[in-house]
Amino acid sequence: MFLDIFTTILGVIYLLLEYRASIYLWYVGMLMPALDIMLYWDHGLYGDAGMAVYYLLAAVYGWYFWKFGKQKTVKGDFPISHMPLRTYLPAFAFFLLAWWGTYELLVHFTNSDVPVLDAFTNALSFVGLWALSRKYVEQWAFWLIVDAICCYLYVVKGIPFKAGLYGLYTVIAVAGYCKWWKMAVRQ
Repeated sequence: MFLDIFTTILGVIYLLLEYRASIYLWYVGMLMPALDIMLYWDHGLYGDAGMAVYYLLAAVYGWYFWKFGKQKTVKGDFPISHMPLRTYLPAFAFFLLAWWGTYELLVHFTNSDVPVLDAFTNALSFVGLWALSRKYVEQWAFWLIVDAICCYLYVVKGIPFKAGLYGLYTVIAVAGYCKWWKMAVRQ
């Protein structure tokens, strides 16, 4: 129960920092998944535990990209923008491949009783984190889908605080999309 509550608090902090497009989100993004690995493993969400490893590594990448990326605004920040059309097909193809691969791993190497949804949220999270690391507005749309499904999964799996957090994430994803859209226009 402690990990559920503590990682939920970290998740709220992360979300607020992401909403503000603050680079500090990546520091929380390194700590939270390290703890989530244990939480998810204990509840049989092996795909999510594996995803937390990816989140940890992606947080290091995202921090580096935001800090040292080549495109900078006058203020020195990495700009918020929209996904170029040329990235949609490769992102979708990667999503499908990751969904299938994660599903196969869950079915053949774990006792997961939710492999389709667990693999789906993991695969779409790969794309969502990539889009976040590039500061694409559309990352919020990916998270909206992931968060709604994860909210359901965590209710089913008996992780109530995390379920509540992902319910909040779902609502904030809509607000984040609108805010980042406006921020992209201003830049």
